[in-house]
Amino acid sequence: MKSLKKYLLLKNVLKAIAWFYLVSCVSLIANGAVLNAKQETIKTHGFNFFGELKYPADFEHLEYVNPNAPKGGEVSIWGFGTFDSVNPYSRKGRAASLSSVPFESLLLETGDEIGSSYGLLAKSIEYPTDQKWVIFELRKEAKFSDGTSLTANDVAFTFNLFLEQGLPSYRAVLAEIVQDVEVLGPHTVKYTFTEKASKRDAIPIVGGLPVKSQAWFNKTQARLDESRMEPAVGSGPYLLESFEINRWVKYRRNPEYWGNDLPINKGRANFDEIKIEYFADTNAAFEAFKSGAYTMRVENSSKSWATAYNFPALNDGHVVKKLMPDGGIANGQSFVMNLRRDKFSDIRVRKALSYLFNFEWSRESLFYGQYARINSFWENSDLAAVGLPSEEELKLLSPLKSDLPSEVLTENALMAPVSGTRPMDRANMRKANAMLDSAGWIVGDDGLRRNADGDTLKIEVIEDSAAFDRIVLPFVENMKAAGIDAKYNRIDPAQYTDRTRNYDFDIITDQFPMSYEPSSGLKQYFGSETADDSVFNSMGLKSKAVDKLIEHVVAAENKSDLKIAVKALDRTLRAYNFWIPQWYNDQHRVAYWDMYEHPEKIAPYDLGYLDYWWYNEDKARALKDAGFLSQ
Repeated sequence: MKSLKKYLLLKNVLKAIAWFYLVSCVSLIANGAVLNAKQETIKTHGFNFFGELKYPADFEHLEYVNPNAPKGGEVSIWGFGTFDSVNPYSRKGRAASLSSVPFESLLLETGDEIGSSYGLLAKSIEYPTDQKWVIFELRKEAKFSDGTSLTANDVAFTFNLFLEQGLPSYRAVLAEIVQDVEVLGPHTVKYTFTEKASKRDAIPIVGGLPVKSQAWFNKTQARLDESRMEPAVGSGPYLLESFEINRWVKYRRNPEYWGNDLPINKGRANFDEIKIEYFADTNAAFEAFKSGAYTMRVENSSKSWATAYNFPALNDGHVVKKLMPDGGIANGQSFVMNLRRDKFSDIRVRKALSYLFNFEWSRESLFYGQYARINSFWENSDLAAVGLPSEEELKLLSPLKSDLPSEVLTENALMAPVSGTRPMDRANMRKANAMLDSAGWIVGDDGLRRNADGDTLKIEVIEDSAAFDRIVLPFVENMKAAGIDAKYNRIDPAQYTDRTRNYDFDIITDQFPMSYEPSSGLKQYFGSETADDSVFNSMGLKSKAVDKLIEHVVAAENKSDLKIAVKALDRTLRAYNFWIPQWYNDQHRVAYWDMYEHPEKIAPYDLGYLDYWWYNEDKARALKDAGFLSQ
């Protein structure tokens, strides 16, 4: 209404208000929502804070699926390392791949929209225009895999379970958003939100909780925060069928799955069986794919993609190799420094290290030119900060001046250092040496840097994948050349999981996957309150300025304000230099034995190879008859 007051005379304001509500009602009805004027509530089949649902209430299926895709067959992929748990919601243990697949939520996002969620377990949602609360009406036909009905009691139980036993950082978000959960009937549940709750993501967050069976937890006395090899009961299309620790885990499509005929599910969950074969070595995993030990591979090695795909089965057309578009934001992969360690408390040390990783040489010599550099936490999107802060960004940043890195307000958004075509860039080495000198780490007679207390600057990089050896070792050698007592320690996956979860590391490779409409989840990645508990805030960042900027992002009520707040947050995060950004690719590299098919146009934000692809029985039979795959 502020904009109307600026441009309309007072006598036209009431007329403008009436027009606004008329347009709003038309828009809501067009999207399948109904506005109850008497109670000022909206009842609809989906939710998008900005009001941009793509699919109407009577949609028949998602646009990017083949609704007539056949059901059947199997698909197998590979997993790295091992697992010792089938509970993906605990910090204890290493959960098996896809161990969350048996569970469903009230709302479900799609692969071709940003910010939209549609009813899955929920038949409808109802909320007032001020979004103080939301009521979910559950589908009466929804059932758990054991045949018992899924009710509002299970939904309320799930919320309280996550609130009491979930990851600490997630519990903090839930407690800040939800004031109360109330069962109104067997298939009706109401969430009342706190005054602090973000209107933009309160409904998606509670709607996105994976619903658990209260009866199963009561019977088994299991906990959400424990490591266990017995899966909880869910309502999803797949069940954990069997496993052999360290070797494989198998999921079977539930023939009695309750939701097969839902429009949002048509053309999806097409495979009868999904299997994950585990390997301790990436080379062994690739050789197994070549022999047909598993059948689908999303390649993460540029070297393998460029040099290893020349085996007979591919050359003869039995294996398909292709690039497919990826419209998602870069995953924020980077070397991450543990700010909990005193050695990284001086930003000059962190800046110096960024000059010692030579991406340009790595791209040409190691990556075969396949990757672009990550500079932003929102790389490959229009949310990335560029150049100097805009006037709108400065309005958010200037009040935080005393808590910001000095260059945020006056310099261009930080970009990763550019280096030359040799493993060691001498100009960058000189810059790194100068920064380390100024930080008080002086090179001694033995060539090692020490501080005033005589302690050497020791830095350990840990990794659990041999594929990173060729990337990390040149970085470590450059650190040694700068006088750092650096070492690379490749450890087994179980030890890596234990050390990272206990923050027992100097530098690791981590990822910061962001969304196009970020909100409260940012607190788990960058918030001070959970920095000592969150598995996502691996660097342990604590910044009053970042906390405040996250509040601006969460509070944004239109896309323009959201973009401004995210850009301000992005340039601030980058200025802390707690990461050394690595690389990304805007295409999926996919290889598979030629017995799978997919829609001609895949979803822009979801490759969906385990979801809406399907099995061609004739092609599979031909491969097996020819002796390429086991019968």
